[in-house]
Amino acid sequence: MKTLRNLTAASLGALSLIAAAPAWAQGDAYPARPLRIVVPFSAGGVVDSVARLIGEKLSVKYGQPVIVENKAGAGGAIGTDFVAKAPADGYTLLLVSPSHAVAPSLTRGVTWNPVRDFRAIGGFGFIPNVFVVHPDVPAKTMSELVDLAKKSPTPLTYATAGVGTSNHLAGELLAQMASIKLTHVPYKGQPDAMNDLLSGRVTMMPLTAALAVPHVKAGKLRPLAVTTAKRSTVLPDLPTLAEAAKLPGYEVGTWFGLVAPVKTPDAIARKLSTDVAEILTLPDVKVKFDALGMELAPQSPTEFDAFVGLEFTKWSRVIKQAGIEGQ
Repeated sequence: MKTLRNLTAASLGALSLIAAAPAWAQGDAYPARPLRIVVPFSAGGVVDSVARLIGEKLSVKYGQPVIVENKAGAGGAIGTDFVAKAPADGYTLLLVSPSHAVAPSLTRGVTWNPVRDFRAIGGFGFIPNVFVVHPDVPAKTMSELVDLAKKSPTPLTYATAGVGTSNHLAGELLAQMASIKLTHVPYKGQPDAMNDLLSGRVTMMPLTAALAVPHVKAGKLRPLAVTTAKRSTVLPDLPTLAEAAKLPGYEVGTWFGLVAPVKTPDAIARKLSTDVAEILTLPDVKVKFDALGMELAPQSPTEFDAFVGLEFTKWSRVIKQAGIEGQ
């Protein structure tokens, strides 16, 4: 009987190992088929460009196609919802930017949560905005602009690429932290907004650095500060807004990263994270990110998850305080 019990235990142990083997093999062989990176915006934009660059490098590394799928609509909410509900097997990923943390507070009907429903693969970096004014504006520094806003009988105007964009949030955060009144003038995109800024129809704009630099160098716009926590490498002599306006904690940037559905297995998430981190060290990737105006600032999954959580909390509060209505 003792021998029989031992044999039975051994058999059950063997069966357990056999049952576990396929699951381990599947994880070990990942990826065994094409992956897709969902971009929750139209093709041709910066988010799309970042996704295609990362996808191209992952495809080479894995020997599998990596398909970039554009699922635009509702300020990024539609594509994000698609990935939140996708199988958590590592084959459907999401390229995220600030809308990931903002959309739940701005878009009606959103049921996903950026913290609860996703896990980070890693953060890539950010594109700073530059607060620029028309040369006719009598403010040479950010402090002078804040003083001008406080003394102006009517609120100064600032142009943006639309409600909920990083331009919009940069202006709203400035208004709240500096206790000034500003009038938001939304456009359909940065080029339209920039045209009115160049003609002097609006006072200022927190403009993407890559678009601001040529006009700054040509003397058509005056830069006052960058919106990020650190100075920009493309305008190293320009102070941060936190420095220039004496507003500690002010920070806004267009950031990027890769996430997966929250229940994606640890082994697959770790592999993706390690491989993406290696891709970010490639010299040609840095060159291409530089061309997009991006400052590389890789974040681990733990760091990026924490960062997204802070962004979600921060912008929920700012949007509520500003009384910005959901779309």
